[in-house]
Amino acid sequence: MCGRYAAKKDPATLAAEFDAVDQTDGSAPGADYNVAPTKSVVTVVQRHPRDEDGKPDPEQTVRGLRVMRWGLIPGWAKSKSIGAKMINARVESAATKPAFRSAMKRKRCLIPADGWFEWRRDGQTKQPFYMTDPDGKSLAMAGLWSTWRDPEAAEDAPPLITCSVLTTDAIGRLTDIHDRMPLLLSADAWQGWLDPDREDVADLIGPPMPELVDALELRPVSDTVNNVRNNGPELLNRVDPAQNLDEPSLFDVEEARP
Repeated sequence: MCGRYAAKKDPATLAAEFDAVDQTDGSAPGADYNVAPTKSVVTVVQRHPRDEDGKPDPEQTVRGLRVMRWGLIPGWAKSKSIGAKMINARVESAATKPAFRSAMKRKRCLIPADGWFEWRRDGQTKQPFYMTDPDGKSLAMAGLWSTWRDPEAAEDAPPLITCSVLTTDAIGRLTDIHDRMPLLLSADAWQGWLDPDREDVADLIGPPMPELVDALELRPVSDTVNNVRNNGPELLNRVDPAQNLDEPSLFDVEEARP
């Protein structure tokens, strides 16, 4: 699963890295070293631009950065509270689950992360690890997004745009920490994944490329990351696992299986 990650780069940096246009309109959150469910996050999407009449131009697409709320809320949901349980979607079943199948066809995104956190159980304790690229490159987590309108809100109220991280079976060294991991996409898969006119992405959702995982640094970090109120660059520092408490208070979110 993926229940917490770090995102410290500004929109200008992400726009250059993902060859995208910054469409966040100043609403992007600042550096966040402890991104948790229901927070606002920066994503990468590719959509058809709309003309003066509001109709999409079928001949063009624009890749842009957009701010979304982490925790997908299906369009049919009656309450946004469901989003807190929809932070992850299992890649094996997302195409058939009512909450995710529509997004799998036309509303796919990338969720940039500097790294993600996972907890390995050692006896009665849970040791947090931070998975990151040692060269500082962003990890492109495959995601899904959705537009939701509050049925109790005014007709002209803006919709809420939400997203979910796709997860898959862990491979390689990551299996020593957890049995699940975010679906990471290499740069050559971004265009196919983001293409709004492509419905079949079966060839892009297989196991992550081993070289993507082999290149990761699996860094033990302090259990202060367990508390979502803690937020700062010190959360990413390598620590001796023996320094952590015996009974950490772990904030953990079960992977949604709607």
